[in-house]
Amino acid sequence: MAKAGQSGLDAIVTALPREARKGPPPVHLWNPPFCGDIDMRIAADGTWFYQKSPIGRHALVKLFASVLKREGDRHYLVTPVEKVGITVDDAPFMAVELKTEQGPRGQVLDFRTNVDEWVAAGPEHVLRFEVDADNGGLKPYLHVRRDLWAKVTRALFYDLVERGEEREIGGKVMFGIASDGEFFVMAEASALREFA
Repeated sequence: MAKAGQSGLDAIVTALPREARKGPPPVHLWNPPFCGDIDMRIAADGTWFYQKSPIGRHALVKLFASVLKREGDRHYLVTPVEKVGITVDDAPFMAVELKTEQGPRGQVLDFRTNVDEWVAAGPEHVLRFEVDADNGGLKPYLHVRRDLWAKVTRALFYDLVERGEEREIGGKVMFGIASDGEFFVMAEASALREFA
């Protein structure tokens, strides 16, 4: 993504189309050639690193996040003319704030990500809960866009548990959370105490 005579983050920013600075570009429509990997990593806590140093400018992180694309298990930064691979330790985003409102289909959970996007959990933006192989607890995730996910912080997970409810599904009593008419199962109600 670097242009002649430029290096580092400035070269990457210069390679991005001007439209990326006005709002999220249509990266799902771009299929440029792969130009190799760059030394950029998104840590499990949502911190972005370039050449092993944290990127301190929030505006830059938001810009890079706007051109992030996932294909299979790999993540890329893309422009209309080139694509570079980056490393993502877990999920590329973190859900860091939660607001609840009432909508026509009941409770709606609105999450703010660490790149200041608001996402309402529901049919288009599902919540999923995975068992953490390290400690046996649950790891919650929110679908943000185009197979990109946000890991929900532990504090917000506890908020979800407090707002949760039990429902019978397929003959089993399940514990989960409702948002915008959808019910997202966390675990069997009898097993929940193992995860919380």
